[in-house]
Amino acid sequence: MPKRLVAILAVFSALALGGCGYNTLQAQDEQIKAAWAEVLNQYQRRADLIPNLVETVKGFAAQEREVLQRVTEARARATAIQASPALIDDPEAFGRFLEAQGELSSALARLLVVVENYPQLKSDANFRDLQAQLEGTENRIAVARQRYIRAVQAYNTTVRQFPTNLTALLFGYQVKPTFTVENERALAAPPRVDFGTPAPR
Repeated sequence: MPKRLVAILAVFSALALGGCGYNTLQAQDEQIKAAWAEVLNQYQRRADLIPNLVETVKGFAAQEREVLQRVTEARARATAIQASPALIDDPEAFGRFLEAQGELSSALARLLVVVENYPQLKSDANFRDLQAQLEGTENRIAVARQRYIRAVQAYNTTVRQFPTNLTALLFGYQVKPTFTVENERALAAPPRVDFGTPAPR
């Protein structure tokens, strides 16, 4: 009899958890983690491209020392932040991460404006390859960010809605941070890397 009672209680508990949104919260939490991992992956890809980009520009425009240094320093600040899944549960750390990425985007944009003054650099095959890779990465960052925003929006709605808000409270599920309007405005405009037709050699 006790075994049967335990089985009945287990079935009841499973149905109760399913009906109160527990499984939905779990699934949405996993979607957020996957989406955030892709955001981090694309930001890392961009960070990995920067040293080669800086070295290539330096080869043609060493006098732009200040601009190159700003890009290098911004990259160092962005990569110094521990980019882990835990960031999405810490609004302050999340904000610092986004601020550092925004600074890096601004520094890159300034560098790419400076490149306009160097036709030989713009026509360099290595630079143009890096340009194409950077442009593709910026596009992937934008797509990954949008997926993360949608995943967080769905999850946060579930956390706030009745009766799943009671389940969220019981199991410690809290609203997760997302890109603010200011973040999105700064980050959604990737640096322009289209320099048009390369100058003749």
